[in-house]
Amino acid sequence: MPSATYLWAKAINYIEQKHSAAVITTWFDDVDVIEFENNTLVLFSPNDFRRPILEEQCRPMIRDAMASIGYPDVNIMILDEKQLEEYRNRGKINDANTISSEFTFDNFIVGPSNQFAHGAAVAVANNPANAYNPLLIYGESGLGKTHLLYAIANAIRQDHPEFNIVYVNSEDFTNELISAIQLGKNVEFRSKYRTADLLLIDDIQFIAGKESTQMEFFHTFNTLYEHRKQIVLTSDRPPEEMSKLEERLKTRLQWGLQADIQPPDYETRVAIIQNKSSAKGMKLPTEVITYVAENITSNVRQLEGTVNKIMAYTNMNDFEMNRTNVSRAIKDMFKGKESFLPTPQLVISEVSAYYNISESILRGKARDKTTAEARQVSMYLIRNLTSLSLEDIALEFGKDHSTVLHSINKIESALPGSKHLQTVIREITINVNGRL
Repeated sequence: MPSATYLWAKAINYIEQKHSAAVITTWFDDVDVIEFENNTLVLFSPNDFRRPILEEQCRPMIRDAMASIGYPDVNIMILDEKQLEEYRNRGKINDANTISSEFTFDNFIVGPSNQFAHGAAVAVANNPANAYNPLLIYGESGLGKTHLLYAIANAIRQDHPEFNIVYVNSEDFTNELISAIQLGKNVEFRSKYRTADLLLIDDIQFIAGKESTQMEFFHTFNTLYEHRKQIVLTSDRPPEEMSKLEERLKTRLQWGLQADIQPPDYETRVAIIQNKSSAKGMKLPTEVITYVAENITSNVRQLEGTVNKIMAYTNMNDFEMNRTNVSRAIKDMFKGKESFLPTPQLVISEVSAYYNISESILRGKARDKTTAEARQVSMYLIRNLTSLSLEDIALEFGKDHSTVLHSINKIESALPGSKHLQTVIREITINVNGRL
């Protein structure tokens, strides 16, 4: 299943396209997704004024958006701060026990594009800490990296029930570290990660540029490696392309094995569609399978979403399963990646994380060199990655049209001769695209 973050980003994109950017800014800009499990979407809203409106008026929007990406009739929980703390204390988040047992090696479709990564993952599961350590699986979003991560965990859990298995997304690792520092629970935090027999970290690229997180991961890595404990990581790129990752961490990520995953070829896509539909108790006609495989080419996650949407339509009355009807039902799934545009908030969030400054400062009036560059980069990227006009971009920052135009022109003029800016634009763009 796709991550909760991925699904929520898709849902927000759908709501913005169907309604307006103002709806997102007014009601959803401070909403965080916590989890999606057992058909329940768990959200957190810190705003006591907005929360009742989200509950009463925006809930239908969220359900409609989730249905549009293949998850109809979703239950929605919107938590306040106290409820979120209680929810976390139940051990639901970052708990290896929440790794779904459905992700196994048996139901991972192997093809030329992922054969090497699959083989490496199997080797690690069969011989943890002795085959490849660390194992880094990298590739674009939606190609099966997390599936392999979970498959390793499930295989090792079966063969070694005594193992302490710890799974976390790198962003949650950072958030846990921040919370531990604030609450004075550094010892507990380190104990959780440094006593693992198997440590699995998703999207390790997001720790790049975060000094405290990199230092904590560095020492965690060293402790586990020295004690012959298995480390498995996923990323959207190889370590040498993470320019803001410390050199000592790049070196350690290169100690073991790097295995990349590419988009699936036609035959693999056919096999994936057959596998996903069969698992849902649905038999698709050959013409439908062929049609989907020829049109959905970018990643496995989109294939699964398409199968989910077809299944949703089969539950409707008078839906004959043929190519014509299916093409109408899932036509929105055939949009190119350029049609799934990031929100300006997403761009600003990634720029803030990259430069390690708060969004309020980025949107504000500070004029120091770093903030000014980050603000100009934000405006440039929003202009190039979204469909917003100069006027709309100006509203995002509380500036006027001419200021935005000047900022964009300044970046465009400097880019050809600045390796620094080229790296900044490339890496933030990769981070943004990885969220779509």
